[in-house]
Amino acid sequence: MTNQETVFSKIIRREIPADIVYEDELVLAFKDIAPQAPVHIVLIPKKPIPKLADATPEDHALMGHLLLKVKQIADEAGLDNGFRVVINNGEDGGQTVYHLHIHILGGRPMQWPPG
Repeated sequence: MTNQETVFSKIIRREIPADIVYEDELVLAFKDIAPQAPVHIVLIPKKPIPKLADATPEDHALMGHLLLKVKQIADEAGLDNGFRVVINNGEDGGQTVYHLHIHILGGRPMQWPPG
């Protein structure tokens, strides 16, 4: 899949409003508009990578940055008892927006299997 315009691209450019909780030069995090837990934050790279499987070795530092920011954002959201991190990849993985994104879910006990 090629890089295409997505709702996340529009959020990055501030063309669509979002409740932003974190931003730096590489990533942006905002509250999900249809939360699946009391805390549901979406973390995206500003670089438009369509899905996890499309990341390349040149994205190595960015991918590490994303995971380290998950911890920081979860800490700032008060998720001291734990949280779940979800990355959907492709149609069968439940991905609906083709811009790599990480869901940070918490504020309640999570069940297994997730679905």
